[in-house]
Formats: sequence, C-alpha cells, structure tokens
Amino acid sequence: MKSETEKLVARVEQVLARFEALLPPAPPPTDWAASIAFRWRKSGPLNGYGWLQPLRHIHRIRLADLRGIDPQIARVEQNTRQFVAGEPANNVLLTGARGTGKSSMVKGLLNKYARQGLRLIEVDKGDLIDLPAITDLVAGRPERFVLFCDDLSFEAAEPGYKTLKVALDGSVSTASDNLLIYATSNRRHLMPEYMQENLETRYVGDEIHPGESVEEKISLSERFGIWVSFYPFDQDEYLDIVAHWLQTFGCSAREAAMAREEALQWALMRGSRSGRVAYQFARDWAGKHAGGARGASKRARG
Repeated sequence: MKSETEKLVARVEQVLARFEALLPPAPPPTDWAASIAFRWRKSGPLNGYGWLQPLRHIHRIRLADLRGIDPQIARVEQNTRQFVAGEPANNVLLTGARGTGKSSMVKGLLNKYARQGLRLIEVDKGDLIDLPAITDLVAGRPERFVLFCDDLSFEAAEPGYKTLKVALDGSVSTASDNLLIYATSNRRHLMPEYMQENLETRYVGDEIHPGESVEEKISLSERFGIWVSFYPFDQDEYLDIVAHWLQTFGCSAREAAMAREEALQWALMRGSRSGRVAYQFARDWAGKHAGGARGASKRARG
C-alpha cells in the first residue's frame, strides 16, 4: 500500500497537471522574414503571453496618393529617414481632423522604406502595458521598428497611459535604439479635457499657471518629440483628392469632371470633406461608371 506521503505527492502532481493544462501555450517564435509589418497578439487565459504576428495583407498605399498634406509628409518622412539611417530621431504624434491621412502616412512610409529595413509593429491601446516586452523582442535586431498605435486616446486611470509615458521618457531604462513610437489621435493631448479643469488655472501677475490636471494631460503628449497637426480639407482640396483617386481607378479627366457634383453631394451627406470620404466616393463612382480598369483598382486597394 502507498504511504500517506506517496498519496500526497500523487495528489499534488494531479493538481499541477490540471493547472498546467490551463496555462497558455508558449508564444510562437517571430518569423521576421514573413512580413514587413506585425501585430502584437495576446493569447491564453487572462491574455497571458504575447507574440508578434506577421501581417500577410498590407495596405500598399503610396505617399504620392496622399494629397493636401505635403508639409506633414515632409516633416515625418525626414524623421523616418534619419531613423532608418541610424541617426537620432524622435517619437511622433500625429493629431487632428479625422480622415486626413494620419494613419495612411505611416503605412506609406513603411511601404517606401521597407527595403531599407523599416518595419512596423501595430499595437492596440489596451496592449501598451506590454511595451517593455516588445522592446526586449526587437532589441538587437538589425531592422528599424516603428511601433504604431492608431487612434490613440486615454481615459483617466487606464493602465497603458503610464506605461506609454514611461516608455517615451521617464524610465531609468531606455527604449531600444531601433524602436520609435508613432501614434495618431484626434485629441492633441490624448485625453479628454473638461471645462472644470480650466478653473484650476491661476494667474500670477501677467503669468498664467495651468492647474495640475491640465499639466498632467500635457505631460504625456509633450513627451513625443515631434507633433504634426492635420486640418480639414477645403472644397478644392477635397475635389483634387477625388480626382486623383478616380484617375487611379482608371477614370478619365472628363469622367472626373462629370463626378464633381456628385462628389460634393457625397461629402455633404457624410458631413465631412476628408480624404477618406473622397476615397470612398471615388471607389463607389468608379465602380458604377468605369467598370474597366480593374488593374488600377487592385493596385489602389493594395
């Protein structure tokens, strides 16, 4: 017969076996050659482990396809060139009107500089707490990585807020030299701003001293070395973007002129003259009136 000790050991082994079955599997090794872009994924109970998933289908947009934002492109592209060349470069915050090309610019830069070693890692806001793990994964790699967080904004006390703040500037340990953070947001300071916070402002003589709540919110966005602002397009800029995409989809200049009135009505119905709205209209109009140029259509879709 088994002794009490042997029974206890067997029981513990059974419990451990059950516990191990609940643990998430070890993350797969990163296939760095599989893609130029990756997405940070979590798996298992409580999202235990994270890994970099290669993206198979990448939006092949070109910087030349982005109209009305040439100064913004020039500023961020210069920073990206410095980064790819191994020179000092800054983290970038792209803010402003929706649909004006903020995220498309980042994708266009990836497509343009991928052959020089640029890679992109897309991270959801909720996974920013894993920034240290991602940094450790890419440290020592020969590629240059842009960690991309799209449509970034925080509410009070969200865990990713402090992690990002520390990663940008404020930790004893530094980020890897081959990793930069590019983020887009409709909020300049990444957090909601309330009227009550303005009441905290103090006036000392001719000087204005913002309250602590305002200072805290500014402290995150100012850690990005470069701020680039995007503005709503006027009517002429919107129509120029429409004409560009119609041409890309195989429409003639005459057809683009015919679509002008419908393009304005489309923007009015959508309540916006953004580049995104112009692209959506062009796809719709070209699909209805210019069934020919499938090759151009496929190229534009990437």
